[in-house]
Amino acid sequence: MDPTILFIDIETVSQTNNYEGLSDRLKTQWERKSSFLKNDNDLSPEDMYYDKAAIYAEYGKVVTIGLGYFTPNEDGESTLRLTSIAHHDEKELLKEFTMMLSKFSSDKLQLCGHNAKEFDFPYLCRRLLINDFKLPYILDTSGKKPWEVNHLDTMEMWKFGDWKHYTSLDLLASIFDIESSKDNIDGSQVGRVYYEENDLDRIAQYCMRDVAVTAQLYLKLKVGEGIKPEHIIYV
Repeated sequence: MDPTILFIDIETVSQTNNYEGLSDRLKTQWERKSSFLKNDNDLSPEDMYYDKAAIYAEYGKVVTIGLGYFTPNEDGESTLRLTSIAHHDEKELLKEFTMMLSKFSSDKLQLCGHNAKEFDFPYLCRRLLINDFKLPYILDTSGKKPWEVNHLDTMEMWKFGDWKHYTSLDLLASIFDIESSKDNIDGSQVGRVYYEENDLDRIAQYCMRDVAVTAQLYLKLKVGEGIKPEHIIYV
C-alpha cells in the first residue's frame, strides 16, 4: 500500500441559500444555463438552482474536503488515517488545503477519489482559480502528458475501459461488502444540512466516511482485501 496516495472527497453546496441571493448578472447566466439542463419536472430556474447549483463550480462552493492516507502504526501494520478540512469561508478552506498538499512530495504524490477525474479534481481547480489561488502542481494538468498526471479514480478502475458505465460509490461498497458512508446523510442532503441545519461538522464526518469507503474500495480492486476497521483512524 503506497503511502504517497492521498484519497480525497469534496462536499459542495450552492454559493447562496437560494436563487434570490445571486447577483442580477449571475441570475441571468443561471437562467441560460438551466434552460439546457434536463428538467423532467418542468422546474423553474429558481427551483433548479436549489437542486442543481452545487454541482457546478460556477455556482457552488466547497465546504468540506475529506482526506485519507495509509501509514504504518507502531507494530508496522497499515492504518488508514482520515481527516477533513471544513470551513464556511471557502477561501480559508482552500488555503488550508493547499498548505496540506505542500507537505507531500509533489513528484511522488498521487490523488485518488471516486469519479474524481470527472468531478472532484476539476471542481477544486475551478474554485481555486476563482478564489485567486495558483493551482497546486498535483492538480495542474495543463501541458502534462497523460502518464504525468498522477490522478487515480476508483470508478475508472472499475470501468476497465468501458466509458459508458457509471457505478456509484455506494453500489460498489454494497458489492464488496464495505460499510456504507451513508448512515444518516447522503450527497443529495448536504445543501439542506448546511443551510437549514447549519451542521458543517455532520457534513465533514460524512465526507471522511466517503474517503474511507474509497480507500477500502481501492484496496479491494488492487489487492483483493480491505483494511481492518480497527485500523481506520479519524483525526
